[in-house]
Amino acid sequence: MRILRDRRVIGILVLLAVLAAAALLLPHPSIGQIREWSESVDGPLLVLIFFAVHSLVTITPVPRTVFTLSAGVLFGPVVGIAVTGAATAVSAVLAFVLVRALGRGVVASYLTHPAAKAVDLRLARRGWLAVGSLRLIAAAPFFVVNCCCAVSAVRLAPYTLATIVGILPGTVAVVLLGDVLTGESSPALMGTTAICIALGVGGLLLEARLPQPAGSALDAVIDPNENETSLKA
Repeated sequence: MRILRDRRVIGILVLLAVLAAAALLLPHPSIGQIREWSESVDGPLLVLIFFAVHSLVTITPVPRTVFTLSAGVLFGPVVGIAVTGAATAVSAVLAFVLVRALGRGVVASYLTHPAAKAVDLRLARRGWLAVGSLRLIAAAPFFVVNCCCAVSAVRLAPYTLATIVGILPGTVAVVLLGDVLTGESSPALMGTTAICIALGVGGLLLEARLPQPAGSALDAVIDPNENETSLKA
């Protein structure tokens, strides 16, 4: 296949493989270890360090769950939800920007099949629905969704808003589960997860049934006012 002979594609695949291997092979700290480490750090500084580490580490394929659970244990439900929700959003945006800069141009040059162009157009016009639905589905890996969105025509603003809304129910449930480990609350995690999955699958089915948007993905991601200004110049 021509795409597999492209050095840019090979480089991106190698980078993703290295990140995935590192995430799988490197040891992950347990919640107990994180809690023990936190006892040596002052309160406000602990929140800032946790936020920074969470935001940067989860750009890679490292699972978010250990951070989300730890937030509930370390900070309680209110601060835990706020910190891990904000860190997840920042991580998603950073991953999107980095992968788009590296891979969108490469992928776009191979989107020649009508079906691929149709999917890309849907994501350009209504990407928020697909992104939000995928975020609701716990089985959809955070890193994979970030990368797929970045190489598609989804715009950054809808992607960010849909990510924040989509991760919120699951984040709340997992943070509360983390808080359960302190013996302070008892959430219905499985029920929340099931509802989120049902909503996510429903959103994807709705997107598939909606009519195909008109135009092209390129039209959707370029500001017409910007084009008009450049033509006048």
